[in-house]
Amino acid sequence: MNMLSYNEPNIKMERSTMLNPSSALRSEEGWQTAGTTGSLRNLKRFNNQDFSHLRALCLSQGRLFEDDTFPAHISSIGASLLPEDQLQQIEWRRPTELRRNPCLIMDGVSRFDIIQGHIGDCWVLAALGSLTMQKRFLENVLPKDQGFQSDYAGIFHFRFWQFGDWMDVVIDDRLPFLNGSYLSVHPRTSNEFWPSLLEKAYAKLRGSYQNLHGGYISDALVDFTGGVQLQFSLKKPPPDLEEILKAADKSRCMMGCSTSGQMRNTELRNGIVQGHAYTVTRAVKIRYKNGWEHIIRIWNPWGHGEWKGPWSDNSPEWNYVEPQIKEDLCIKKDDGEFWMSFEDFCEQFSWLCICNSTPTFLDFGDQRGTTWSVDRHIDLWSNSLSTGRNNSSLAGAVSKNPKYFFEVTSNAPQSYNVVISLMQKHAEGMQDAQTSRIGFSITKENSKVLKQDFSLTRDVTNYFTLSPGTYAVIPATTARQDFEFILRIFLKNECYNENSDSQISPMLPMVVPRQNQDSSYKAIFLRYAKQGSSIDASQLRQLLNEVLLQDEMASLGGKFSFDSCRGILALMDTNANGRLTLQEFGSLWQKLTKYMDIFRREDKNNSGFLDIYELKSAIQTAGLAINEQVLHLVSLRFGDVTRRMGFSDFICCMLRLETMTYAFQNLANGGPQLFVTAMEWLTLVMYI
Repeated sequence: MNMLSYNEPNIKMERSTMLNPSSALRSEEGWQTAGTTGSLRNLKRFNNQDFSHLRALCLSQGRLFEDDTFPAHISSIGASLLPEDQLQQIEWRRPTELRRNPCLIMDGVSRFDIIQGHIGDCWVLAALGSLTMQKRFLENVLPKDQGFQSDYAGIFHFRFWQFGDWMDVVIDDRLPFLNGSYLSVHPRTSNEFWPSLLEKAYAKLRGSYQNLHGGYISDALVDFTGGVQLQFSLKKPPPDLEEILKAADKSRCMMGCSTSGQMRNTELRNGIVQGHAYTVTRAVKIRYKNGWEHIIRIWNPWGHGEWKGPWSDNSPEWNYVEPQIKEDLCIKKDDGEFWMSFEDFCEQFSWLCICNSTPTFLDFGDQRGTTWSVDRHIDLWSNSLSTGRNNSSLAGAVSKNPKYFFEVTSNAPQSYNVVISLMQKHAEGMQDAQTSRIGFSITKENSKVLKQDFSLTRDVTNYFTLSPGTYAVIPATTARQDFEFILRIFLKNECYNENSDSQISPMLPMVVPRQNQDSSYKAIFLRYAKQGSSIDASQLRQLLNEVLLQDEMASLGGKFSFDSCRGILALMDTNANGRLTLQEFGSLWQKLTKYMDIFRREDKNNSGFLDIYELKSAIQTAGLAINEQVLHLVSLRFGDVTRRMGFSDFICCMLRLETMTYAFQNLANGGPQLFVTAMEWLTLVMYI
């Protein structure tokens, strides 16, 4: 069996592909709710195919689905994957034609269900093996609303993250066979078909099976999670790599590794395959003899072929381990999984890739209550920008490229506190577009370039230890063409309250919305002030819609209008000049984050709206007194026809209600000079 696969991250593989869903400028609350469209709650439909509608149509017509956008044809295989005579011999078969009782899943999903086929896509299968171990990610990729038992119509769907959006990919269940054998991955159990169908969906997303023939495990890990990945050279490992591995294992990260070598898929005498990708499934430290040993567990997507050195299945090292630990860890079975020491791991493998929704694998040592926030920006590299054509001109190119500001507030010199990820994206229908050399520079307030990182890969990601201050990231590319990029800035936030009940467990990685942190308002203000000292109503509108409303729940009630932003500005503009200074914006930001938290708590059914009862509770939670008359007035003024209030209207209402309530209280202190009632006053201000 000829298996061609993965190589080192900086070496060109047999096939390199680019992916291409549409996008919009926005900030990211988290990998699971990344925006109004393209989030897991509101998926983008790949090729505009609606799974539920298509399945219902097929069931009503009594026929099995046939996917015209990814047909049972050579075009779906790829013209260069096989010789012409073999391409002509490809047959397409449905699971119902192969087995009497096919199943999508039998006895759960496991990496041991997977056996690599003819296609050199071990980079995909190694990532898939890791995915099976992380239920929170697996459930996003593999929907439960399908199978061969009920409502079977020959149609299935799977979800993948592509350049900022979660895509729902629909396929039919016709699978390619060559000479009676699976062309692609085949399941260990003959009537279990989730591996083959998921692989087909990913091939459709990538354009063809041929486009899976060689690639980067880092790309697949990100596509399966929407997370951030980092690659570590095992030939020049960082000094704290053992700690990073243990933190990654503890926080349930997805991990993979690869070997180098010109003779790809050649198995050495020690059992390791050259030019191949593997899954890292555990990293533990155990008692061994009179000390400790750090060992790594690795799985081969071939489903067989294991390391034969120290800590392998029949290694004598296990005789010096406590019996219970040996029983738990050492399982003697030819299933492609094996243990090896950390030292042998670094010697035999070339690269380690770790991926999670946030970079929890950098949380090690004495770090309590650590969380990560993330800012996301989708923008365009324009041909008019001075991007540069060589290494020497890249640094100079950054001066004309867009800048994205962020603020570091944590002061932990021994801790990695910033991760920056830059990903390039080409136009629709350009899966085969060449990857361009991209990278970024980091500057501080004095414009001095502190860090630079450039590479010929889809995704350039690196981690840093930065002192407190305001920084700017400047993406750049060597390409002389227009194409989009996604920039994500992850910042560590540390809680030092030892008695806090809200500390985040290291086993539950969490993204803290950037817009909910008061420490971030300066960087956000600078970004939209365009280096100015104040913002006007138009800039405020853009800021609120792009930052606050990227929370899917908050966006359901509509955007902030220009008039509403003029009203907000008038309430906060103490200088009466029609603009907000940084100090005035800071006061507004505190109110916004407070009201966003209240809105989320009171929106019990996550509808994105507050009914009149929830609104009353929200107003009272904010510390404002309200009677039924005023509540009725408020719901009429700011609610929809059913008197429900969306988030943007809620913000406008609360800001005005709070400001005017305090103003009325101040007037009331004047005693006899006040000639209007509270009801009359509120009626007046609510309709101005």
